[in-house]
Amino acid sequence: MKAGVKEKPKTTLYKRLSLDKYVKHKYLTLMFIPVIIYYAVFAYAPMYGIIIAFKDYSFAKGIWGSDWVGMDNFVRIFEGRSFFQVFWNTIIISFYKLITGFPAPIFFAILLNELRCTWFKKSVQTISYLPYFLSWVVLGGIFIQILSPSSGPISYIFKMLGKQPIYFLGDVKWFRSVLVVTSLWKGVGWGSIIYLAAIAGIDTQLYEAATMDGAGKLKQIIYVTLPSLVPVITIMFIFAMGGIINDDFDQIFNLYNEAVYSVGDVISTYNYRIGLISNEYGYSTAVGLFKTVISFVLIILTNYIAKRYNEYGIW
Repeated sequence: MKAGVKEKPKTTLYKRLSLDKYVKHKYLTLMFIPVIIYYAVFAYAPMYGIIIAFKDYSFAKGIWGSDWVGMDNFVRIFEGRSFFQVFWNTIIISFYKLITGFPAPIFFAILLNELRCTWFKKSVQTISYLPYFLSWVVLGGIFIQILSPSSGPISYIFKMLGKQPIYFLGDVKWFRSVLVVTSLWKGVGWGSIIYLAAIAGIDTQLYEAATMDGAGKLKQIIYVTLPSLVPVITIMFIFAMGGIINDDFDQIFNLYNEAVYSVGDVISTYNYRIGLISNEYGYSTAVGLFKTVISFVLIILTNYIAKRYNEYGIW
């Protein structure tokens, strides 16, 4: 370097190069503006409302006029026995859904990929995707009728076999199983899409090499397909673990009743009752914030463990 000439800081050069990229691709950059506005308005701007968790909120005084109560609402969370009941219900139901609903789309995608009859494959895909587009309001009414102990087809089969019909949605022994099975039925088809896309991107030469080595379909799946899906499976598992505390409010709200509160009442339905029905907005916001923090910690922890044992993660 010549004497008297100062070297430009690398950070300044990096910023200038980055800015040049945005200017060069200005039309692509403009396409991000609606997305940025959307998240700014609907995701980040409402976040100021979390201060309600630290206040004794009332409509008359408004958010800023309500009295500060500090951590009282959070102390109430840990002092209340009812909250821990719904917390464990949430964990148990979400865990059941995870161990059944997470691997199911993977295996379903692999099975679909092995179908060679095109029209049959497309028909199965279409039929499996349809439940995802039906709201739980509609599906809740359907399942209530199907599982009805008096007029449902399931109870009719039980009567034909000479057995007493079971009220699945009103029995604490069966309610969680109903939630898991109906959730699996609704989401397995849609959840397989991302795995089908990942399978389509696997190099066909790997399968050809495996065939030449004498590997059958099962061994090709075990030694080629599944290892190639590890990056996608890892990322999806991290997201699934982060959502283990985020129960499906729509499903449970449309299927549960007071008879199964002890096993079916979860954080979101509990939050609904104390917030919108009992008007305890500060406490309700504190519960929601607590749930969000738990989800964030789970994502960080799962990502850390995943990165420790393989190189894949969300960052």
